[in-house]
Amino acid sequence: MSEYDGQTYRPKYHEDLVHSEITLPPNAPKEYADRAALWNAVELSEKGQNSQLARMLKASLPNEWSYELAEEVVRDYVQRNFVSKGMCADWAIHDSENDKGERNLHIHVLLTMRPLTEKGEWAAKTKKVYVLDENGERVPLIDKKTGRQKVDKRNRKQWKCQTIESTDWNSREKAKMWRKDLADTINATNEQLGIAVRWEHRSFKEQGIDREPTIHIGATANALERKGIQTERGNINREIIKHNMMLEQAKAMLELAKQEVHSAQYAKIKIAAVSVKNEVLEMIGRVQEKMGRLALPIVSAKYLAKISDRDKVQDINNAKSFLERNSIATFEQLEKYKTDKGKEFDRREQIFIPKWRRLEQLKELAKAYANYEPYKAVHDMSKSLSGLKKLKYDKEHEHELTMYENTRADLKTLLAEGEKITPKAWRTEKEQLEKEMPELRSERARACHDLAFAEVISYNKANLERVEQNESRQHNRQQGRTKRREEEI
Repeated sequence: MSEYDGQTYRPKYHEDLVHSEITLPPNAPKEYADRAALWNAVELSEKGQNSQLARMLKASLPNEWSYELAEEVVRDYVQRNFVSKGMCADWAIHDSENDKGERNLHIHVLLTMRPLTEKGEWAAKTKKVYVLDENGERVPLIDKKTGRQKVDKRNRKQWKCQTIESTDWNSREKAKMWRKDLADTINATNEQLGIAVRWEHRSFKEQGIDREPTIHIGATANALERKGIQTERGNINREIIKHNMMLEQAKAMLELAKQEVHSAQYAKIKIAAVSVKNEVLEMIGRVQEKMGRLALPIVSAKYLAKISDRDKVQDINNAKSFLERNSIATFEQLEKYKTDKGKEFDRREQIFIPKWRRLEQLKELAKAYANYEPYKAVHDMSKSLSGLKKLKYDKEHEHELTMYENTRADLKTLLAEGEKITPKAWRTEKEQLEKEMPELRSERARACHDLAFAEVISYNKANLERVEQNESRQHNRQQGRTKRREEEI
């Protein structure tokens, strides 16, 4: 809650919270890990009515990412670009959905504007520095009337000063750098995942694309547009979209084809739900009638957070196949499935995670040894020499010998205490694990998807009950109003 205006601020209703976190630099007070404490302290540090309290960054993430991956990547991005520079970062990941059912995995990042001192106190946003001439000397402040250098009340000479930012956080170059780093980070992650789509931080103009971008509408205009009220900024965007229609034609045709396929599947599922005596399928049929597809339990879903293709889990046809494949007809059977499969998944994790971590360590060791190996040969040669030959050799290979010490130290940091450097054994172990991992990953992914289906179906049962209870209460209230009007008449 804000101590300034007494209001409590929460995410928008249409944005489902996936993860939220506050990341602090080392010199920040520990109590700032509490959101209310941090932003109340920020507000108290500002005296001007128009002071900027925070900088906000909002950016989309690939919808193909799992929530766990998004959390890991965003945490690293925020730490590197903002927190390591002295900012406090309050960030969150959301998975919103528009009226057409289109997903948008994205992040919000709130950043503090003032730097922190070593004692954890808010420092000034700006500072005054002397103006220097070409010789590095201070420039006198001249009195226009006398033509002499100004002096203060204590008869001290005065010098020209200028106000500059305490940090470079407000520069446009920084903003461009942050955008580029986010695009590079997303592209590097996508490359590892085998996702071919590339993200671009540059504008259409910078890319040489003859296409007009839409303008930012803003929260107020956006709310009016959602209610069907046209706004000036919305009309501008509509004109821009008309100009870009040729480029969007292919996408529109693809979306139309998807809708036609979806409608056909929709009808088949509805018939199947009615014909089969299955209480879980009947519940899914009612969800389909009211909402079109299954809703996602964002925060409390343990297994849903581990998968990337969440749209498949929302598809009713896929949910029906899951139930048939596992012979689930009652909610009691569904709960038993979740319990049994959950225990089995945990047992698999106890096997998978240590092997996965070891494989990642072996990959790091392989890289570190590849850096170390060329310099080891130089070191071995130096060690085999003596006297003047050794002195001459060491002088000629001073850089290589220094790099030997540095790369050996890097390699040692990856080893357990007392562990020896055994590249052949590492290579053999790595090759063996690489053979095992595909099957282990495949088994883990299948189990994860099935348990995610179970989570989603259970959530929709509870969610449907809430929706129907609300509808019943509204119906009863409406009947009560009608009855009172009739009695008054």
